[in-house]
Formats: sequence, structure tokens, C-alpha cells
Amino acid sequence: MERSNHTVTEFILLGFTSDPTMQLVLFVLFLGVYSMTLLGNTTLIILICNDSRLHTPMYFFIGNLSFLDLWYSSVYTPKILVNCISEDKSISYAGCICQLFFSGGLAYSECYLLTAMAYDRYVAISRPLVYSQAMPIKLCAFLVISSYLGGFINCFIMTKRIITWNFCKDNVIEDFFCDFLPLVKLVCGKIDNYQGLLYFLLVSNVMTPIALILASYVFIIATILKIRNTQSRLKAFSTCSSHLISVTLYYGSILYIYARPRSNYSVGSDKIVSTFYTVVFPMLNPMIYSLRNKDVKEAVKKLLK
Repeated sequence: MERSNHTVTEFILLGFTSDPTMQLVLFVLFLGVYSMTLLGNTTLIILICNDSRLHTPMYFFIGNLSFLDLWYSSVYTPKILVNCISEDKSISYAGCICQLFFSGGLAYSECYLLTAMAYDRYVAISRPLVYSQAMPIKLCAFLVISSYLGGFINCFIMTKRIITWNFCKDNVIEDFFCDFLPLVKLVCGKIDNYQGLLYFLLVSNVMTPIALILASYVFIIATILKIRNTQSRLKAFSTCSSHLISVTLYYGSILYIYARPRSNYSVGSDKIVSTFYTVVFPMLNPMIYSLRNKDVKEAVKKLLK
């Protein structure tokens, strides 16, 4: 891929604040969040690998989600920590493009993976007696691999277009990481088909997965309503509650950033929401999928013993 000539060789990430005291506070806060993210997701992966009771399709997807969150969080947080304690807030052009590519690819992959998990929940509720046969390991692996391929192929298309842009304006990014929208503000001249690219990313990586997830839950609800026993209904719905929470938090924050009108754009609120889905959300996922899960609790007890 060839990029156009430009005068910008590095970008400056403004981050959250220029106050040294607040930067130190944020460093401690982000370090704590990142440590919890590493500990929670690594522990969940170890539990799923080691306990035979967790060798089911559902936990296969949860384990892959934890692996993705480990990688996803590591794209952002180390750079944030460095910027909090360093006077040098710069990131090279190549480093910015790499961060953009991996962050976008992983974010889109998570969208597809959450969609695959919705289908898994549909099969588990609609065909509980043959669940393992209906979701063989080959199919689960295919869905996970397809999620990564879909995410990174779409991000490759976006990155290929971005590196043709001419960045000859101010090199200051009013955010804590390199992202599509902040970079658009630094481009010289007119961007060809900018709205088309944005709509393509939204439709293929956000709206289509949301539609598939909603379709899965329409069938799930229809199946649950056919169950006469109230306790069995609640039990069936509880198997989806963690996934519903995860989907709502993740897609809600993404839609707030990318789908609302540009007239409502606010740097401050966007930073807060971006921090949630890039840094905080990967820490929450292990809690969402384990705190109310008896199998995971039993696996923890077994591991501690």
C-alpha cells in the first residue's frame, strides 16, 4: 500500500488533562483497571482450559472473548500509561496507523464474536438436548475465525483508505488514541467518499451484527414463551442475561460515538465513552460472565484447592 505525501511524521495525543496531579491520579486509575483486566481475563481463560465442566461451546466463546479483550486492552492502555507520566505525548505516524488498524480490527472482531455468541444462546435454548451436537467444536472454531477475519478485513479496507489521506494540518489529536474521527479533522483538502466509508463501517461492523443479534433474540424469546413452567422460563432467560448486558454496554457506547449526528459532537463526552469501551469494558467482561455463574465459581474453588 502506498500513502500520499504529507508533512506530518508524528501526532500529539492530548489525552485527558495537562494537570500533572490529575495525570498521576489517572495513571494509578488506569494501571489498576489494566491490572484487573489482565488478571480477570487470564484467570477466566485458565479456568476454561483446565476445568472439563467448562469445555462447552458457550465457554469456548467466552474464553475467546477474554483473549480478544486482553489483546484489545493492550493496544490502548500501555500508551495511555506512558502519556500520563511522560512529557512526550507524541506517537509516530506508523505507530498511529498500527494502533488504528489493530484497535479497529479487534473492535470489529468483538462485534462479530458477540453475534456468534447470540447464535450460540439461540441454539442452547431452542435445542437443549442436542446442544453439543448442534454446536460442534469445528463450527465454534469456524465462527471465531470468521469473526477475526471479518473484523480485520474491514479494518484493512479502512486503513488502506486512511493512509492515502494527506495530513498536513495540525498534528494534535484531541483524544488519547488514534481513531477514525479525530484523524478526519486533521486531513488537508476534501476527503473523497468519507461519508460512504463511515457508513460502510457502521453497516458492516455494527448495524448488521446488531440485526443478527436481535433476530437471534426474537427466536429466543419465542422459544422461551412456549415454556409453560415459570421457573424454567427464568432459567432459560438467565443463560442469556450476561450476553445481553455485554451487548448492551458495548454496542451502546459504540453507537453513541459513531452513529449520532456530528452536530452533537463533544470531545469531552466522547473521551469518556471511548474510555469505557476501550479500557473499562474489557475489565468488566470477566465479571459479567462469572459473578452469577455457578460453573465458574465451582471452577475457581477447584483451582484454589
